[in-house]
Amino acid sequence: MENSTLSFYFRFTMFANIGHYRFMAFIFCLLLFIFTIFTNLLMIVVISQQTTLHEPMYIFIACLSVNALYGSSGFFPRFLMDLLSDTHLISRPACFTQIYVIYSYASCELTVLSIMAYDRYIAVCLPLHYHTKMTLKTVVKLTALAWILPAFSLAACLCLSATLPLCGNEIHKVFCANWNVVKLSCVNTAVNNVVGMLLTVTIFLPLFYILYTYLRIVAICWKSSAEFKGKVLESCLPHTISFVIYSIAGFCDVALSRNNLEVINPFIAVILSLVFVVIPPALNPLVYGLKLPEIRKHILRLF
Repeated sequence: MENSTLSFYFRFTMFANIGHYRFMAFIFCLLLFIFTIFTNLLMIVVISQQTTLHEPMYIFIACLSVNALYGSSGFFPRFLMDLLSDTHLISRPACFTQIYVIYSYASCELTVLSIMAYDRYIAVCLPLHYHTKMTLKTVVKLTALAWILPAFSLAACLCLSATLPLCGNEIHKVFCANWNVVKLSCVNTAVNNVVGMLLTVTIFLPLFYILYTYLRIVAICWKSSAEFKGKVLESCLPHTISFVIYSIAGFCDVALSRNNLEVINPFIAVILSLVFVVIPPALNPLVYGLKLPEIRKHILRLF
């Protein structure tokens, strides 16, 4: 019976670090979940209803909000339940489902930020060709690509992890993560490591592309008038902030998964593990809703 439980369930160990603060953490996270759902739904409703916002930049912002709803819905309900539970067990199928949802959300976030960078690059560096290059057909293709590529690449990676025989069931996190599961394997994981490295390399490609596009934009602005710089800053600053937030959150998750948690303060370890899935979905609507005048105007008018 014990061996059967060991093989079918995983146990989250980091909930023990929350201790007596779990009820306070539950209330705070529940309010944060409600806030995240409300603000992202608001962004989607405003952009979909206002015909003046049916432009590539705003459509991609709506895609970010859809992805935020997807990621938050895949993380918060289970996390809130675990905060109130005394046993933090999760079945193997549920664990791999959670891994897929959370990491496909994170990958889609990066691919959507990449196509947003491409959109801003065309708008600033090739303004005369913007409407011929960024047609509705192009926007649909880019959006589909931003969802399909992460979906299939992560499915392939998880198929390898799901077949591994495991010699343990303790996950040192508050949610399931692929690397933490792979580390429990009884057999050599060289193939998984190679596939993981390849996926990591493919993640860096969009990051480098985003940096490249913004270096080009900065180079164009450097030679332009103050008025032009102001317009570019107004449209590009929210995207830059979102990219920085995502990069910091991603770095926290990677750093936490690759380090020995026993030498890290337990409370800090829990906070760092949550940054990845909590902060970007909550802050992105604020960044775009407050910084972009067109969206802010329609939100205020709605209320």
